[in-house]
Amino acid sequence: THLNSVDWFYLREREIRRLSAEIESLKNPQNLSASPHLDGLREENARLKYRLNILKRSLQDERSHCTKYMMNINQQLQEIFGEAIRASCPELDNPPLAVTPNQQAKFGDYQCNSAMAMAQRCIRPLYTEIIISFIYYMLFLSHFFFLSSGFINIHLKRTFVSKLLSNLLVNGVQPPPLASRKKVVVDFSSPNIAKEMHVGHLRSTIIGDSMCRLFEFLGYDVLRLNHVGDWGTQFGMLIAHLQDKFPNYLDVCPPISDLQAFYKESKKRFDEEEDFKRRAYQCVVKLQSKEPDFIKAWNLICDVSRKEFQKVYSCLDIQIIERGESFYQDMMTAVVKEFEEKGKLDEGRKIVFAPGQSIPLTIVKSDGGYTYDTSDLAALRQRIFDEKADVIIYVTDSGQGTHFQVVFAAAQMIGWYDPQVTRVEHAGFGVVLGEDKKKFKTRSGDTVRLMDLLDEGLKRSMDKLKEKDRDKVLTLEELTKAQTSVAFGCIKYADLSHNRINDYVFSFDKMLDDRGNTAAYLLYAFTRIRSIARLANIDDATLRKAAETTEVLLDHEKEWKLGKCILRFPEILQKILDDLLLHTLCDYLYELATTFTEFYDSCYCVEKDRQTGEVVKVNMWRMLLCEATAAIMAKGFDILGINPVQRM
Repeated sequence: THLNSVDWFYLREREIRRLSAEIESLKNPQNLSASPHLDGLREENARLKYRLNILKRSLQDERSHCTKYMMNINQQLQEIFGEAIRASCPELDNPPLAVTPNQQAKFGDYQCNSAMAMAQRCIRPLYTEIIISFIYYMLFLSHFFFLSSGFINIHLKRTFVSKLLSNLLVNGVQPPPLASRKKVVVDFSSPNIAKEMHVGHLRSTIIGDSMCRLFEFLGYDVLRLNHVGDWGTQFGMLIAHLQDKFPNYLDVCPPISDLQAFYKESKKRFDEEEDFKRRAYQCVVKLQSKEPDFIKAWNLICDVSRKEFQKVYSCLDIQIIERGESFYQDMMTAVVKEFEEKGKLDEGRKIVFAPGQSIPLTIVKSDGGYTYDTSDLAALRQRIFDEKADVIIYVTDSGQGTHFQVVFAAAQMIGWYDPQVTRVEHAGFGVVLGEDKKKFKTRSGDTVRLMDLLDEGLKRSMDKLKEKDRDKVLTLEELTKAQTSVAFGCIKYADLSHNRINDYVFSFDKMLDDRGNTAAYLLYAFTRIRSIARLANIDDATLRKAAETTEVLLDHEKEWKLGKCILRFPEILQKILDDLLLHTLCDYLYELATTFTEFYDSCYCVEKDRQTGEVVKVNMWRMLLCEATAAIMAKGFDILGINPVQRM
């Protein structure tokens, strides 16, 4: 473990030459005929080839260890153990592979637990010894970990972790490179035109935006889509009411300030006035026929809603492209025709039964009109064939799970996509509850308007800042930035820190608490970490130079624990990529912050004179650990859509 890089290269290259000579010797037919153990020699030959490949790859890794990308250590271990397992038991199809972080540090940093599962499937004797011998041989010469006794436990080498931390500090937080840049479509938010955005839209908007940020950071080509409800029979009554209330709407833009009230007025008339209802149906027909005056009325109504939606999106820093139901209207006829031509409609009725699904899709109503089923099929088809998406994610409440399950099954049935090639997934979420554990409502029982909720968040965050006397030390500009950061950061984090599948209780008191796993705690922790260098009068240029020249020492147990925690970031992102559960990132950031606190309490970064308070010593490698922690936290915040401030 104490050899320098030149020694390692020399030993590896010498071992490669020796193994190559042995393999060539085993290829000689005379040598084989002279041996009574031909099978054993063939096995040894295979074993030597495997060891040779591992050594070559290890040598290549050593030469390229300064890559600018962060390494997913868990993924690397899975590849190594996977090769070893396949080499030791080649007769197994899909052999079990389980590499996980070790929960107890005394047993190592990672653990491979495949042996138990393989014992019941591998017909060879001594398979465990073969696996261990392969892995041990490779790890013995590896530059980053070695094998401990007992289970297959892996202990990372401190020099290896130190090098990875230095790479992170020099190159920034760079995710591992993608094998290919895939196209991802995320359908989220999706409010209805002419209706207020309410708390029910909050989860879809926050979760969907964070998923997009994750995919974008990892290098995917992401299309953020807002599938707004901008088409349907309700627009008939809205246009009819618009004509009555603002008859000159074609020439003068109607001053509709409260679209929700406008909608309620038109709905009341639709339910009570037969003549109005008849005119509303006529308006729908003319709108669907795309008569110019009715298209203009429809656009006016949509524009009022868009302005209201944008207020919410601006507060939450959401970027999204509107592509509502109207976008797919002209595509629906082709969808129905395709199902008809392929004989997938049920006995002449416009109903589709997908395999394994008990509920059918109605793609044409008895009056000849299309449905939400038709619209969703047309949208999915467009995203697969026109957008050429590799991944399509729908972020809606879990109540729509069955509907999407049937839509996906119908699309597979007709041959639009293969789930082994294209990932199409519904990322469902639970409802927002009030502190009474019932559906979140106002005191009068109405749905909570989203803008009212955000305004209340701003008020409460300012109260919290003043309670901590921050208004006495921050400028007005700094205070306003801190207010916005805390308010919207806490609302987002409170949602994302819960498993999205579950319901969650909305509580301003809990989310603004600066103790425990909350955005308030993490934002204050981040601000404190960022202030360490500033208070020690160390500027960014000095830190950058130190990152290139100073080794990150990890001798203290708290330094070692923090260093390993920092490097788990790519593993966390990979897990979220697989299951789309963002609370894993929140849990990790909280763990990182608490691990940093342990480190900071035990290890002096800056030593000061007790009398004067002047800085007498700076432990630069520890300052670099502070910087690495802050860099990971900043990127984590960015993925969650949270904007930290320098002073709070």
